[in-house]
Amino acid sequence: MWVRALKILVVVMGVMIVVGTVALVVALVQRTHTAVGGLTGSAGTRPVSSGSVSTDLALRQPPGTRIGQIATVDGRLAIWVERPDGGRILLVDPQGGKLAGEIRLGE
Repeated sequence: MWVRALKILVVVMGVMIVVGTVALVVALVQRTHTAVGGLTGSAGTRPVSSGSVSTDLALRQPPGTRIGQIATVDGRLAIWVERPDGGRILLVDPQGGKLAGEIRLGE
């Protein structure tokens, strides 16, 4: 009798652990999605439709360059790059995959 009760208790607790883990993952995904969705509506920025974005892009930066951040500004990608000679913001047109402008910082 005790063995059977212990088996039932172990199964119930195992199911509770699985359900709790799934609920935690769902809650984290929803919060992350809400946080990211809230950023796209900020002033001066708008989301870029993924159907018209070129995925063939080369930034052609010197060795030692790192990408710091990427954001969208008026339908363009603003890419912060940290170069050995100073930081730059590269403005890229995602539809054509071409460099639309460059802002040099720290020279």
